[in-house]
Amino acid sequence: MVNVFNPKTFLANLPNKPGVYCMLDSASTILYIGKARHLKKRLASYFNQSVNTSPKTRALVAQIANIEVTVTHTENEALILENTLIKTHQPRYNILLRDDKSYPYIYLSNQTFPRLGLHRGKKIFGKGGNKRGRYFGPYPDVRAVHETLNLLPKLFPIRQCQDSYFRNRSRPCLQYQIKRCTAPCVGLIDEASYQEDVQHTVWFLEGKSQAVIATLSEKMEAAAQTLAFEKAAKYRDQIRYLIKIQQHQYVSTETGNIDIVAAVIQGGIGCVQVLTVRDGRHIGNRAFFPKIPRLFPKVGVNGPSLKEEEIEVAEVQTLLAAFLPQYYLTPNREIPYEIILNDNIDDMALVAEVISQQHGRQVHIHSRVRGYRARWIEMALENARTSLAQRQPNQYRERLAALSIALHLEELPQRLECFDISHTQGEATVASCVVFDSEGPRSSDYRRFNIENITPGDDYAAMRQALTRRYRRLQKEEAQLPDILFIDGGAGQVNIAQTVLTELQLTNIRIIGIAKGPGRKPGLETLISSEDDTPLRLPKDSAALHLIQQIRDEAHKQAITAHRRRRAKVRRTSILEEVEGIGPKRRQRLLSHFGGLQGVSRAGVEDLTAAEGINRQLAQKIYDFFL
Repeated sequence: MVNVFNPKTFLANLPNKPGVYCMLDSASTILYIGKARHLKKRLASYFNQSVNTSPKTRALVAQIANIEVTVTHTENEALILENTLIKTHQPRYNILLRDDKSYPYIYLSNQTFPRLGLHRGKKIFGKGGNKRGRYFGPYPDVRAVHETLNLLPKLFPIRQCQDSYFRNRSRPCLQYQIKRCTAPCVGLIDEASYQEDVQHTVWFLEGKSQAVIATLSEKMEAAAQTLAFEKAAKYRDQIRYLIKIQQHQYVSTETGNIDIVAAVIQGGIGCVQVLTVRDGRHIGNRAFFPKIPRLFPKVGVNGPSLKEEEIEVAEVQTLLAAFLPQYYLTPNREIPYEIILNDNIDDMALVAEVISQQHGRQVHIHSRVRGYRARWIEMALENARTSLAQRQPNQYRERLAALSIALHLEELPQRLECFDISHTQGEATVASCVVFDSEGPRSSDYRRFNIENITPGDDYAAMRQALTRRYRRLQKEEAQLPDILFIDGGAGQVNIAQTVLTELQLTNIRIIGIAKGPGRKPGLETLISSEDDTPLRLPKDSAALHLIQQIRDEAHKQAITAHRRRRAKVRRTSILEEVEGIGPKRRQRLLSHFGGLQGVSRAGVEDLTAAEGINRQLAQKIYDFFL
């Protein structure tokens, strides 16, 4: 006989104290681990029918066969225990961070002629340590360390060779010839001069670039006054290079060890970007992709049936709240004095207190910032979105497989094509064709068709002309044909495509129409197939639907871009004047400032605001227009 979990009986004997709870299924597998300030109140909320719980919570509760609790003295202890148990058991309904890499540092040895190098792992101090010296970092990844180590010899020629190599040199190496080292190994520089470069290197790594520039300026003037023009030129070149580096440095302050943590979720994939500032210098960033529990439309026979509209991607606040303890409560993690988040989280003060206690110093966590800190958050968010976009190829084959299953294909499709039509009340009609293969978008095969000699606004005629031109040519050239043809439209467009392909005797191409849902909301699309009379609706979290949306959106983007250019050419006006707020005068100022339309299209928001008459709001509109 199977014992049914009785929440009423369980809650009756539960203390109202802080602690950790583990929810288990019928096979005693841990489903979820959580912590609470008041165990009884928190666990009662899971079974309260009047509370509007999320689909994830209802799916979780339906599987509970037992709950184990551990009472702690304080909520701080509960948070630490929760973090330890999550990392140990990795429950399926918890957000999981997988990060087993140690962080790299730049190491400066404590020798007569110190060397710079990369160090990974625990820092070593004291007598007998072969790594005694100074450590700068941690850097977010090894690439950031290598970039800095490649930069430093151009500024201050400190050696980076191994000690065994250094001790056995009889003549200068290639680094001396290319002016990246001063050859202390063969005595071509005295200790005092070498230590001067070492001090400048330390200041630079501590973020004190202004102090370095001021010192070098004084030395340049002194050298010029003593007619040592060659030495003065050397200092001048170092100053110029330092200033150039500062101009490229997007964020820089004189002090501060800060982490900026930004989370983004798109298409069921979450990314947390940690932007690292040490000693006032932005030294890089690192992306994490925690495992986010999936939501399922149905959970068992007796479980609640979740409506498609209810299935939502996990909130950013939940992702941040799960990420912070797992990341910063890791042993030997070097933490900053300040952590800035892109959104508020529950128990922010508690998390800050526990992290502070674990590491023995005060840590401040907050999300409401202004000035350059707000710009850091914008940078972290942009990098998070970019990291997600770069991760898409890794998800592409999974989505392609899901599409094959959803459409009952016998094998993975090797070529997908999608058509879309764009016009303004029938004016300057353009059709686009985008191509995806087994690896992803194949932009070299994209095509655009200027539609002529049709009744303005007749989308069916436009689609017929584009399809006929496209596949008649592919047929003539014996080029590769698509396995699936997607059409942005409903049954009418599918019928047109079916007619065209039949006339061309191309019967092996499957046609799928993508009909927009109510309110044109993403996730509510209906798929119309040429081989099935029954429309298909895929769940919002379907990987197959995400791929179809990606292909459809790419076709739409190409069509609207081509249409705008053609319409602007027909009207003999600049494409810039399609941006609300841009007239002839502002257009001329922009073109003059950036040297042409190409310069405007490549400019960032900050660059655009530098043009006369362009405020930040208008600059954002111009930037978004060219995306």
